[in-house]
Amino acid sequence: MTTFASAAKHVPVGLEMFSVRGELAKDPTATVRAVAKMGYEVVEFFAPYFNWTPDQAKDMRKLMDDLGIRCNSTHNNQPSFTAEGLPKAMELNKILGSQYVVMASAGRVVGLDGWRKVADQLSEASEKLKPAGLRTGYHNHEPEFVAIDGKRPMEVLAANTPKEVMLQLDVGTCVEAGYDPVAWIDANPGRIRCIHCKDWAPGPDKGYRVLFGEGDSPWTKIFAAAEAKGGVEYYLIEQEGSRFPEFETAERCLANWKKLKP
Repeated sequence: MTTFASAAKHVPVGLEMFSVRGELAKDPTATVRAVAKMGYEVVEFFAPYFNWTPDQAKDMRKLMDDLGIRCNSTHNNQPSFTAEGLPKAMELNKILGSQYVVMASAGRVVGLDGWRKVADQLSEASEKLKPAGLRTGYHNHEPEFVAIDGKRPMEVLAANTPKEVMLQLDVGTCVEAGYDPVAWIDANPGRIRCIHCKDWAPGPDKGYRVLFGEGDSPWTKIFAAAEAKGGVEYYLIEQEGSRFPEFETAERCLANWKKLKP
């Protein structure tokens, strides 16, 4: 399996397509073209891709190949991890050239035992994906970094899944939870193979609506830890919304990226 970060110091930056979800719903082809034209190198499709037919996935793969852009991972809800859904997710991800079928949400989970069951589900998916050359991963939100009976759910997931299960770090939600993203990267060497570069700041009209680079996240330290210890292979800018339209938001975030990481 290709390791994007190992061949050179350059680590590609992409866009989580949830950031342009309105445009994507209207015209997927035009949206991917626009994102590539901005200079993003990678895209990550989210849950609605699971409704594509294989032919639709093939058309998208051809478009990405023509544009010189990659899809390294997809975001998936619970239907992709069922006995019926996982084979379809595998087929679509193989067509798209993706390497990671990421669980974007575990749904409603009760207590630490509930999180151990999520870990079991990820471990089982990991074994089923291996023969196809695919891996799985988990994308955190704020609750996973809030302790339950003295233990954070992300700690439970990390301790109870094999190391090939990627821990995709969503920085903004980690910061909002009051946890140190650098400490998390350092505690899980080689497992933070993708980082969602979403910012956060306290205050009215801020939260996740601040643009990447305008919030409280210590990006320089995060990049250094991710590349020295985390094993990061690619970064993904994610924006839940902002004071600007979607495409302008994506452009402004990439401009901020280039200032922070020239």
